[in-house]
Amino acid sequence: MSQDDIAAPDPQRFPPPPLAEQERMVEAILFASAEPMSQREIAVRLPVGCDVGEAVQALRARYEGRGVQLARVGDAWAFRTAADLGFLMQESVVESRRLSRAATETLAIIAYHQPVTRAEIEEIRGVAVSRGTLDQLIELDWVRIGRRRQTPGRPVTFVVTEAFLDHFGLESARDLPGLAELRAAGLLESRPPGEGLAPGLFGEEGADEAEAMAEDLFEDE
Repeated sequence: MSQDDIAAPDPQRFPPPPLAEQERMVEAILFASAEPMSQREIAVRLPVGCDVGEAVQALRARYEGRGVQLARVGDAWAFRTAADLGFLMQESVVESRRLSRAATETLAIIAYHQPVTRAEIEEIRGVAVSRGTLDQLIELDWVRIGRRRQTPGRPVTFVVTEAFLDHFGLESARDLPGLAELRAAGLLESRPPGEGLAPGLFGEEGADEAEAMAEDLFEDE
């Protein structure tokens, strides 16, 4: 008998706990976690044989309609205040410094056109992008460096992070809002057509591109 056989638990001798108990375990793990957790990360902490996917879905259904809900953040899960009750938290939230127009526009371009190079960002905006702008977005953990393009010079690309999705309450890039919604939320200032941003940045073509590139959202470097 090998050491692996000795170390591996016998599923017949030690069967997994009932689904209701698995659900309680997942609830405890996510409640105590400061960051969203993937199913793989949750599974590491559970007894052998547990069905993490089924337990997560059961837990999500149980919190449906409650003040706190189990939300999907990219490929991870976390407890979040129900979206319609967010106004109750306004007094307890410290208002952070607003992003500059350059940073906001750069972030929007990356989100809708990722993976995108610095040169492509500058082409879309029509103006140069300072290194400080990208550094600010990376420092906020809303943008990270992606794969290098297989083109001359092999320029790096930029993509948004799970922290970006979590901050704006998005499950994936498919949930990105349109231009009107961004302006209504105060994330973009109104400006005459042709000034700065390219007219087609947030059109239907941009939305289709964002959906098509959703699989590249969390690509490996």
